[in-house]
Amino acid sequence: MLNFIVCEDDPNFLKKMKKDIDNYMMNYDMDYKFYSFNGYDAQFEKVAKGDIGFKVFFLDIKTKQGSGLDAARRIREQYDDWVSIIVIVTAFGEYRYEALGNRLYLLDFINKLDDCDKRVTEALNKAMKNYDNRYKSLSFEYNHNVHKIEFRHIICIEKEPDSKRCIIKTTYGSSYIPKSLIDVYKLLDKRFMRIHRSMIVNLDHIKEINVKENKVIFDNNDYTHLLARDKKKELINRVSTNG
Repeated sequence: MLNFIVCEDDPNFLKKMKKDIDNYMMNYDMDYKFYSFNGYDAQFEKVAKGDIGFKVFFLDIKTKQGSGLDAARRIREQYDDWVSIIVIVTAFGEYRYEALGNRLYLLDFINKLDDCDKRVTEALNKAMKNYDNRYKSLSFEYNHNVHKIEFRHIICIEKEPDSKRCIIKTTYGSSYIPKSLIDVYKLLDKRFMRIHRSMIVNLDHIKEINVKENKVIFDNNDYTHLLARDKKKELINRVSTNG
């Protein structure tokens, strides 16, 4: 899932940012979420460190509830997130060198007073290239929308009973894909294994295999009993090697 997280204490500029992002994403026909905050409070932190998918931050440097640079530092150093895109958007152009010199891996520093619309579009273009290239993803079309789910977020994929579609369970929710389990499996890489005619698992997300109970437990504490007898030994070996 693609997530845009904007922190801005000017309500008019915040509204404009949402409009710009919505207009830009109309060209992609892709699922995304927009989160808005007027300060760096507990709600912002919950989303910032949450496992919700790929994140693109647009952070104001100065708000009544904290600093965008401090927030960027927490994202990188405290939450250990060196993957998400961070863009600083501010009217305080004098902070440019301080921001870019802090080794926070900022994508850009945008001055609200200097051709802001163009710079935001350029930042979105760079962010989308990162999103497309950084991680392998499962891409498919469903209900006239293009979906892209990074392999690393997929926990398992299960065939829906009496249906021609499958359920993709991820670290942040579930989605449907209108394909058979066999066809989905062909789109995945070696971190995945088909352990039952109705179940594919991501080996990276397996916490435990209870052979006695025929139970595979995932790292989010969800589990499945869909483990074929002739797949147990191979699964145990692959999880042991993978670990």
